[in-house]
Amino acid sequence: MSALCDHTKLLVFGDSLTHFGPEGALPPHDLRLWPAALAHDMGLELALFAEAGWTTRQGWWAMTRNPTIWEAIAESSAVVLGLCSMDSMPSPLPTALREGLRYIRPPRLRRAVRKGYLALQPQLSPYLPWQALPPHLTVEYLERMRNAITVVRADVPIVAVAPCGHWGKSYGYAQPGRDKTGAAVHQWAQQKGIPVVDLYAETRSYVDNHIGNPDGLHWGFDAHRDVADAFLRTFHTHTNWG
Repeated sequence: MSALCDHTKLLVFGDSLTHFGPEGALPPHDLRLWPAALAHDMGLELALFAEAGWTTRQGWWAMTRNPTIWEAIAESSAVVLGLCSMDSMPSPLPTALREGLRYIRPPRLRRAVRKGYLALQPQLSPYLPWQALPPHLTVEYLERMRNAITVVRADVPIVAVAPCGHWGKSYGYAQPGRDKTGAAVHQWAQQKGIPVVDLYAETRSYVDNHIGNPDGLHWGFDAHRDVADAFLRTFHTHTNWG
C-alpha cells in the first residue's frame, strides 16, 4: 500500500497539547500550534490524530480502529508519537473507573459524580502515587504503535516525546509520574533507535514562570514555537528525514 502512495504527510499523534493555545482549543492547522508549524516548516501536510486526555493507550486504540490513520501512515514522510504526558498525570481513581464516569446514568447522577470527582482530584493528587497509565504500559503501547507504523512504512523517521510539566491547579500542582514515565520512554526509545523530544525541557521556563494558558496545563504560542523548533532540529539531526 505504501509503495502506491506519495509520502507527503507529517503524521502526529497527541493530546490536547497539540491543539490548545493560551486561551483554549484552536483549529489544528493554526500555524501558531506546534504540529501545524512543524508541518509547514517541513513542507508537509499535517495529519493530526489527537484528543484531549489521550494517553498512549487511546492512541493505540485509535490506530487499531480508525481507517484514516492507516491511510495517513501509508502516506507519511515523518511521524511524531506525541503521547505520554497524560500517562504521567495523577489519577486518584483507577483509570478504568475514571473513564467510566461518562457512562453513569441518569445524567443528573453522572453530573453529580463528575462534579464530586473534579472537586476531590486537586486535593488528592499530591498525596496519592497513582498515575493515569503506569510507565510499563506507556512503553508497551508506544512499541505497539511503532511496530504497526513500521510494518507499513519500514523506514519512516519517528520521533517520540518525554512528558511535559505543568502548574495546573486542577491536578493539585502534582505530577508524580513525570520522571518515571520519562525514564521509561527514554529507555525504550534508546533500545529502538528513536530520538526523543523532552517536552518538559523545551517548555520548562514557561512552566516555572507560569507563562501560558491560565489552566496551567497548556502552552502559549512562544512555547509552541519552541517545541516545533525542537522537533525540526531532531528530525534534521537524528533521523533520516530529508
